[in-house]
Amino acid sequence: MKCRAWTFLLLAALAAGPGLGQTQHPAEHGAGHPPPEQTTDDFDDLKGLSMESIQQAGKVREIAPGSVQISSERQQLIGVRFGTVEKRTLQKVIRTVGRIDFDEKRIGIVSPKIGGWIEALYVDFTGRFVRKGEPLLTIYSPELVSTQEEYLLALKARRDWAHSPFGDVSKGGELLAQSSRRRLKLWDISDAQIKALENSGEPTKTLTLFSPFSGHVIEKMVTKGQFVDAGMALYKIVDLSVVWLLADVYENELTDIRLGQTAAVRMAYYPGETFTGKAIYIYPYLDPQTRTATVRYEFANPHGKLKPEMFGDVEITVHLGDKLAVPEGAVIDTGVRRVVIVDRGSGYFEPREVRLGVKAGDLVEVLDGLLAGERVVTSANFLIDSESKLKEAVGGMGHQH
Repeated sequence: MKCRAWTFLLLAALAAGPGLGQTQHPAEHGAGHPPPEQTTDDFDDLKGLSMESIQQAGKVREIAPGSVQISSERQQLIGVRFGTVEKRTLQKVIRTVGRIDFDEKRIGIVSPKIGGWIEALYVDFTGRFVRKGEPLLTIYSPELVSTQEEYLLALKARRDWAHSPFGDVSKGGELLAQSSRRRLKLWDISDAQIKALENSGEPTKTLTLFSPFSGHVIEKMVTKGQFVDAGMALYKIVDLSVVWLLADVYENELTDIRLGQTAAVRMAYYPGETFTGKAIYIYPYLDPQTRTATVRYEFANPHGKLKPEMFGDVEITVHLGDKLAVPEGAVIDTGVRRVVIVDRGSGYFEPREVRLGVKAGDLVEVLDGLLAGERVVTSANFLIDSESKLKEAVGGMGHQH
């Protein structure tokens, strides 16, 4: 026994003809007009046919339990509208808020490798932009002066011992000069500074520290005349040509995030302008208060418009590919099941339970329950569903004994 009920609907020709089991007789016949021949009963066409033959002849329609019939006039009255189940190219847009931050890989600390006193401070305020190789400060270090003197003495010894008849002596002068030069290099004394020392033959009193790269000074921890130890942080410099954006994404949307995905950011400070970056890292934990995970995006910032601590509206477009989809308005979500009203033709409507996938805009992916090309109700479907349930309830009461 099939679970579905079968309702026999005559073809349009039968529906448009005379009443069932009756023959057609004109009310009056004009003079000279012979009476028409008597038609056979319309049901005679069905006599002797099997169920399979009737189905093949198209004289039967399968109607599921709970189906209701609504006339076209009433459909118009309650505002029934239709949509089609079809394959669509789906894309989902995740909207959230993001905050601009420094690129941690582009932050550098300037610190001396020798101790001493700050004599001149060329970069003397926070926020200043410095270029790579620009002098930051000069430092006086007695240890540096003595090392320069040692190097000059080693150079003199190398020259004096170069013509010695003893090979070990001449070689010792070369090793002594190399050792002193290496010590200066370990203190970040440049080749140009060492060359100037060799040419002048006089030790310099101070050492100049240069910026290792271009960027903005975001912290200055030194003042003129201050004594500093080796390794003490003097400046923190950051390159803002590339910045990070930290976006908070809810846990139910994390499965749609992939590394390399692009995100578009709009800011109130720059109306009509959009900045585009790509995802480079997804944090492996959630914020327990907001139930969100942080996704890190990288943005090129050649003109410095994106400043750390700015907030912006983030749109992440997720391309889902071609999926069988139905308009969102066609779905009745009861919390327990999801139902779609399917147009079966001739005014019949069938409530059908479906299994759905992701939601993309005003479309929902269909995983099971619907076929491509089927017509579904997108408006007034709640009224039809209510009438279907009422019909089932009344039918159930009629079968009670």
